[in-house]
Amino acid sequence: MKGTYLGEFEELVLLTVAVLNGEAYGVSIASIIEEEAKRSVTISTIHNVLYRLEKKGFVRSRLGGATAERGGRNKRLFSITATGHEALNQSNKLRNRLWNLIPELKF
Repeated sequence: MKGTYLGEFEELVLLTVAVLNGEAYGVSIASIIEEEAKRSVTISTIHNVLYRLEKKGFVRSRLGGATAERGGRNKRLFSITATGHEALNQSNKLRNRLWNLIPELKF
């Protein structure tokens, strides 16, 4: 996937978008990353990564319904694309190949 470098945090966000299966938005993504990765993240950081992933073609977005808790504003919901799924597969394969190259270490 030439020209589609996926950074470590981008990968976390993209994985979380895939987990949320079309219902991903800033707060839900941050919540899962904080819970599962034990990392504190800001919503603005999540949004910046989502827009970068959308520009790369790894996610797409749509407007969800307005809610009273959001002051009548719509949520922007994200879902993974086939290209994003392939990027995750390639990343996973590379990591597994590298893990398999580590020699047996005795401590």
